[in-house]
Amino acid sequence: MAASSGTKLTPLRFVRSVLASFMAESGLEPRLFGQHLRIINAHMGIVDFELRITADHTNRLKILHGGTIASLVDLGGSLAVAAKGYYATGVSTDLNVTYLSSGGKEGDKLRGTAVCEKIGKTLAFTQVTFWDKERNLVARGSHTKFVALAVAGSEPFTIPEGAKIAPDRKPSRIRNKEKFIAIQAQSQNKSQEIPE
Repeated sequence: MAASSGTKLTPLRFVRSVLASFMAESGLEPRLFGQHLRIINAHMGIVDFELRITADHTNRLKILHGGTIASLVDLGGSLAVAAKGYYATGVSTDLNVTYLSSGGKEGDKLRGTAVCEKIGKTLAFTQVTFWDKERNLVARGSHTKFVALAVAGSEPFTIPEGAKIAPDRKPSRIRNKEKFIAIQAQSQNKSQEIPE
């Protein structure tokens, strides 16, 4: 990651940069989520993400812990505010979670979408929805944030001077598709070789 000087970014790269800041500066997120959380996509006010569930994310029943989901509602709400172009994402005033079914077990992937439904001069209202690997609805949460200080004087999608910028990389699905095509091409070339 390179240092910036007020660089304006795409929403995806901007949100990934905000997440990188959480991972570098916060106490909870790097310990709980670490390298297991990734942003899949981001555009104006919406962030898609996934968490690879590890033993640290589960309860004594060996299924996804409700506290993990609540923490994802908190972080997801912040990332949804970031997807509106704000590097500083405010502080929580209210957080609610409704659990609908088990989110999975160790090794599974939990998918989520965070949406900033409304942002004003002082408050932002976000909604986060979670699905399991079969796309069954697992949980939904709402997160209200006080954003008055974050909104004031902020230039949308602009990284503050000195902040780290996330690498510019393609979404994993595309990178994997390119790798698959390359491997497929290599195997076709080998099958066309004539043995001596």
